[in-house]
Amino acid sequence: MNRDDLLDLFRRSGALLDGHFRLTSGLHSPGYLQCALVLQHPEQAAALARAIADSSRSLRATVVLSPALGGVVIGHEVARALGVRAIFAERQDGGLMLRRGFTLGETDRVLVVEDVLTTGGSTRETMQVARAAGAQVVGAASIVDRSGGATGSEYSGVKLDVPFHALLAIDLPTYEPDKCPLCAQGLPVVKPGSRPVLT
Repeated sequence: MNRDDLLDLFRRSGALLDGHFRLTSGLHSPGYLQCALVLQHPEQAAALARAIADSSRSLRATVVLSPALGGVVIGHEVARALGVRAIFAERQDGGLMLRRGFTLGETDRVLVVEDVLTTGGSTRETMQVARAAGAQVVGAASIVDRSGGATGSEYSGVKLDVPFHALLAIDLPTYEPDKCPLCAQGLPVVKPGSRPVLT
């Protein structure tokens, strides 16, 4: 699956949105990728997951950990493709944590998987959840890297201390809210993501 195939898949699914969006990071952007619209189709989710699994297999992960809510579906499918456990961290009292009886230990090799990486905040927080439980984080992956990275490489605009791979790198501008030209034009802002933004 190449870049054009991925962009076509997002467009056909209505998942590549134009407008004025407030991202989970708090930044504003004229573009948004709603991965849930792609992942609602099991065959598409499975194909994306197989591609992520193929790029991550050499890391020998024993468990996939994803941040809820955006990473749950793709994380589960990547774990299925790798033949390992799939668990997720969810927000409670403002921070991500393991709940629902999920556990990690020092023998676990964790691959962190989410849908979209922008600033890397959710990925880093999820990595910290794994490390706090004593597990080793061996890598991270996402469907989309909108941080300024390059498709198909270990490079990302976000620096992580583990190997990172994304299927699609896309350059959508982001703005600090107080410097947003869309706000200056008076365009209403929409918050489409899954995590509430603290204002």
